[in-house]
Amino acid sequence: MINRTLIRLKVVQMLYSYLLTKSEFSLLPAPEKQTRDSRAAYSIYLDLIPLILELTGTHAVNDSKSPMAGIPIVKKIASSKIAKSLSSDNEIKSLAIKRNASIQKYSTALPALYQRIIDSAAFADYSKIKNAELSDDVKFWSVIINTVFVNDQGLKDAARQSEDFTGVGFDNAISMLDRTLREFTDTKSTMMYARKSLDQSLSTAYDLYHAIFLLMINITREQARRIEAAKDKYLPSAQELNPNMRFVNNKFIEALKGSKILQEAAKSEINSWDNDVYLVRDLLDSIISSDIYREYMDGPEPTFTIDCELWRNILKTIILPSDELSETLEAKSVFWNDDLDIMGTFVSKTIKQWATAGNDSPGFLPKYKDEEDAQFGPTLFVDAINNRDLYRSYIDKFINEKQWDTERLAFMDIVIMDAIIAELINFPAIPLPVTLNEYIEIANRYSTPKSGQFINGVMYNIIKMLKEEGIINK
Repeated sequence: MINRTLIRLKVVQMLYSYLLTKSEFSLLPAPEKQTRDSRAAYSIYLDLIPLILELTGTHAVNDSKSPMAGIPIVKKIASSKIAKSLSSDNEIKSLAIKRNASIQKYSTALPALYQRIIDSAAFADYSKIKNAELSDDVKFWSVIINTVFVNDQGLKDAARQSEDFTGVGFDNAISMLDRTLREFTDTKSTMMYARKSLDQSLSTAYDLYHAIFLLMINITREQARRIEAAKDKYLPSAQELNPNMRFVNNKFIEALKGSKILQEAAKSEINSWDNDVYLVRDLLDSIISSDIYREYMDGPEPTFTIDCELWRNILKTIILPSDELSETLEAKSVFWNDDLDIMGTFVSKTIKQWATAGNDSPGFLPKYKDEEDAQFGPTLFVDAINNRDLYRSYIDKFINEKQWDTERLAFMDIVIMDAIIAELINFPAIPLPVTLNEYIEIANRYSTPKSGQFINGVMYNIIKMLKEEGIINK
């Protein structure tokens, strides 16, 4: 089972990676050097962005006054990812409202411009893409902007109504629009990639849960192979010809072998241990030389419960602490070393449940406890990104600038506090101490030695403010 402790860690890791590498989207700033060309370019540029909304079917102005009112937009464009992304961006929606009056001068030009877009070879090629990604949408609009927009006389005549219009300004506005859309897709694509990476890292953690059980099976098979090889050697001993098969015939391992879930999991290359022969042999050697193994082999006839407890003890004392296992996991998945402690705990919990149930094994733990846990990570991740400026303002408000330079704070500390605030606001049922303690533990492990104490101090004041403002009530 993937619990919230692991989810919090994954969210912090993905937030850190995303916020560190993303390309920030924003409207281009007004030019510092105010010439007629630069003023014309910026004014036309600010008009063209809302016009993209109009051309994708989202009216940037009042529906009844929209240049595209009554003109049906083809589904390929209206349902595109770029249409949804632009229409949901607060900065662009705010711009559309501010430029309402200015957009009206394009009323005559826009329907004809739309028709030229639909009739273009670029649209014919774009229409053939079945499941267009945001990058496909932007590539299409980039071609349209640089071929149709730039040469459309009606669009240019409408822009000419601006007092400072110049031809150079119009061409520069086209380039600025193209640049803005490209930067926008860079950010959106990076966010979607990070969001998918979060899902992948959580799914991979659940793979590790199954892989640990499969490792136990491989270790047992290696011992069976050794026993058979000993029988075939020259002059085998009586003990080799009649070996103690208790370990090889372990009832718990036999139950694992019969599991359809594990049989399906074994088909994935990441879960397979077939190429990790030396790890399996080293772990088996450590098991055989242990007191746990000797006591088991010399003890009374084991029950299913005893067989379960053997492997539970082997897991805790030999498998999980193994340095060789850590090295192997790192090669298999970049996520697994961070997951091992938690997934190992759940493997141990599962074995204990099997031991308690006896031969009627209760099966494996589900990926998530419930739907709320399944949505816990995505909710935290998206909320922390969408509100990062607001949450950063909370953080900066309570940092003593005489002690701390806000520009030189550990970036991981900021990311962790973003996640804490997102959790406090979005999950009112989670007790405050639980949230704080979990993230402070992450800070102590992944940030600086003083991070836990620092975060605790800042968050104390933020929480007090959020309570006073009625944003949280716990």
